[in-house]
Amino acid sequence: MDDIFHYIDDHLNDSLAELTELCKLPSVSAQNTAIEETAKHVSGLLRDLGFEARVLPKQGGHPVVYAEQSGLSTRTLLFYNHYDVQPAEPLELWSSPPFQPTLRDGKLYGRGVSDNKGNIAARLAALRAWKEVRGELPCAVKFCIEGDEEIGSPQMEEFVAEQRELLAADACVWEGGGVTWEGVPQVLMGVKGLLYVELESNTVNRDAHSSYGTVLPNAAWRLAWALASIKGPDERVLIDGFYDDVRPSTPEERAAVEAMPAEEAETLKSYGVEEALTGVRGLEYRLRHLFEPTATIDGLTSGYEGEGAKTVLPARAMAKMDFRLVPDQDPDDIFTKLRRHLDSRGFSDITLRLVAGVRPARTPVSDPLVEVVRRAVVDAYGREPIIVPTMAGTGPLHPFVATLGLPTADIGIGYPVANIHAPDENIRVEDFRAGAKGIAALLQRFAEG
Repeated sequence: MDDIFHYIDDHLNDSLAELTELCKLPSVSAQNTAIEETAKHVSGLLRDLGFEARVLPKQGGHPVVYAEQSGLSTRTLLFYNHYDVQPAEPLELWSSPPFQPTLRDGKLYGRGVSDNKGNIAARLAALRAWKEVRGELPCAVKFCIEGDEEIGSPQMEEFVAEQRELLAADACVWEGGGVTWEGVPQVLMGVKGLLYVELESNTVNRDAHSSYGTVLPNAAWRLAWALASIKGPDERVLIDGFYDDVRPSTPEERAAVEAMPAEEAETLKSYGVEEALTGVRGLEYRLRHLFEPTATIDGLTSGYEGEGAKTVLPARAMAKMDFRLVPDQDPDDIFTKLRRHLDSRGFSDITLRLVAGVRPARTPVSDPLVEVVRRAVVDAYGREPIIVPTMAGTGPLHPFVATLGLPTADIGIGYPVANIHAPDENIRVEDFRAGAKGIAALLQRFAEG
């Protein structure tokens, strides 16, 4: 692999320039900006590498970039990525414009440089090295790059089912992982699911003078009481039946978590927090973080929110919430239980809207793919990776595992303070370099079976 790795080193600046151009496109799915333009740009990058690439429509969502290319081995590796990014707001918290990627102090800053365009570019760098140095790929490669991941991947399960034959492969590499605080590479084997909802309270037909708080219902208070009924101070979700379908971790998964380093101190310090919720530490911290579901208020809106005082009784209040789900919880089932919970607690007047639902999925840590990826990571990084049974975040992995039947692993260019979904999103150049080499080595190891 030395010749491949040398090519990646020698053309690192070219790969970063390619990433910079890709990140200049503000493909924010939530705001429906630059979507078609970015899909066309990504398909063009793949065609330049000899892929047969096309942009496929997705019913009820943004288009998917599909590409394929044969290799020496008939074994086929499918890469899943997404070209959409999170909104950049609040813009005033960025040190440089989010869609003008800036390199400083060994890091590239910009929206999407890590999540997920940086991982696309690293994979392209690995493929280009193979094509230029060896003339062809060691195995067949396919890409499925969607434009809806940051808004919950609507209709992705239907798309995968419809394109089952097109997406057929022997294994899948997910969107991208990264390294620990100590720089140890990680191999992640699953994702949590997601239920995203909006709750709305409407009490009076217009905002009122706050003196009427004696006799008129306040939408903000009404919504606050409804939200307080969903989760208790002990962090347990109070929805009846919420935990009924939670699948216990397997002995192999627990052993993998036990082997992970204790890094909660670094994480808590980076967020300015002294203690984790419920006081968990060490193994219990990791088990809770990876294997337990959550209920999170993502945003609250009501009444007057400007500077200074305005004594007003709000007529409307709205909250956005997400529930991170674990196998075998189903977002539709949890939504039904949430509606039933609100009704039974006297909050039938609260409007509940389902925004997105994604089912959780995992590949067993005992799957043969783990050993293939482990060897590739050792080739590229020169050290053993940490095997992580699941990430705490979410992606549309379920149809790839359940519908296509693919073992799936996640490796990539991230690190703990990449600030994905936040201002000053960034990658370290050295992580990008190592991540590209990891993919290059994986192509060889996978071809060998």
